[in-house]
Amino acid sequence: MRAITWQGTGKVSVETVPDPVLREPTDAIVRMTSTAICGSDLHLYDVLGMYLDAGDILGHEPMGVVEEVGAEVTHIRPGDRVVIPFNISCGQCWMCRRGFYAQCETTQVSEHGKGASLFGYTRLYGQVPGAQAEFLRVPQAHFGPIKVPEGHPDERFLFLSDVLTTSWQAARYADVQPGDTVLVTGLGPIGQMSARIARHLGAAKVIAVDNVPERLAMASRHGIETLSFDETTDIPGAVRELTQGRGADSVIEAVGMEAHGTPFQAAAQKAAGLLPDPLARKANETFGVDRMGALRTAFDAVRRAGTISIIGVYGGQADPFPMMDLFDKGVTLRMGQAHVKRWVDDIMPLLTGDDDPLGVDDLVTHRMPLDEAPEAYEMFKNKQDGCIKVVLKP
Repeated sequence: MRAITWQGTGKVSVETVPDPVLREPTDAIVRMTSTAICGSDLHLYDVLGMYLDAGDILGHEPMGVVEEVGAEVTHIRPGDRVVIPFNISCGQCWMCRRGFYAQCETTQVSEHGKGASLFGYTRLYGQVPGAQAEFLRVPQAHFGPIKVPEGHPDERFLFLSDVLTTSWQAARYADVQPGDTVLVTGLGPIGQMSARIARHLGAAKVIAVDNVPERLAMASRHGIETLSFDETTDIPGAVRELTQGRGADSVIEAVGMEAHGTPFQAAAQKAAGLLPDPLARKANETFGVDRMGALRTAFDAVRRAGTISIIGVYGGQADPFPMMDLFDKGVTLRMGQAHVKRWVDDIMPLLTGDDDPLGVDDLVTHRMPLDEAPEAYEMFKNKQDGCIKVVLKP
């Protein structure tokens, strides 16, 4: 089969690799019909190469048609149309029974002290071959895959794998209440959907920050007030002006390690990536190499006794942390990988009708063949041609 493989920092290629096969009775083989490039994939592309090996198959946003199932997989069968959560969970362990699927004890990568295994995401998360390929072996398929109905194009359901469920968790963790003001930092796919979901959950005002014109325009189409940090030097001050001096009730931080405005940490992050792998891993795990610009905005812009939901991915130690200010303000912090299947029942009814209350149909900007993945990665990384979300068609 053809698959997108990591070949070094800033380099992916489409290679012919062996077809996946069933290994366990809980496995399934799914033929991919759509798979997306995530902002987290750019972290692998540029920053986290010290945790990858040349030839690793990338991708964790899968949707397709079931080809084959193991003996213990009974809720899906060949021919079913399915979307697959990016985290691999068993549904039966102590964590899964409590809805913490991203911490599944069956697939936890204890060797590295991490949570549940993820598709296509480094040795830290199990080095499971990813979904940017023609076929995908799905471990724990007795629980993970989600059957979806016919009648809509893939993109209506594809984002249950990550974007929609991650954004739903971000808004829920932000404790959005009717009438609230919510600030969203970053208008990539997660920020776009987090802002729309906050509106759907009853927020009276949603303010979002970015500097890419196409991202700002997309958010505005969905009733989001926007601020460009290229034009507004004091984002927290601007938020306070819009909230009678109080600040946002909730902040959803949807940027993560690629935040702008922290040149020293940006340089440290790049320098760490150029070290030999053992030294790079040590630097990344020990020093403050994450960029904290978006976090500092969130800490400053949230009101006293407000809530910050961190959904942007951080790959190193973000330091220093302003604990005195956060303690004084009485801020609640919630964060973590999305527990995908925990939120599916809430979201699915919003996708199956003829209407589109979350605006899911207005997210994909580019659909490209799998063989054009290297060009797609570069375009997405550099925000060229108005690129916000790329879906690859194997």
